[in-house]
Amino acid sequence: MCGQCILHSTGLSCPMRCPKSLRNGPCGGVLQDGSCEVEPEMRCVWVQAWEGSRKLPLWRDHMLHVQAPTDWRLQETSSWENLLSRRDHHVPDGWSPRATADG
Repeated sequence: MCGQCILHSTGLSCPMRCPKSLRNGPCGGVLQDGSCEVEPEMRCVWVQAWEGSRKLPLWRDHMLHVQAPTDWRLQETSSWENLLSRRDHHVPDGWSPRATADG
């Protein structure tokens, strides 16, 4: 219900479960055992995303793509509807995506 599903880019791990709502990778606080610094009983969603992406050869390289900032106006709306209507393609003025995180 985030309105902008990117599961195919995150090894089928939902980044919206991150307590910090990080959409482009882990914070600097991932603990050595892979757990979250905010909720230590929870495994970091980005560690799960990396592990999951290694199991999906077709989408493996999607982990390297920088995702557009979350458009919070779409929260609680259908990601499928937003994809089909292209409402999920809105990005803030001045934001310029790069093809890869290292690009």
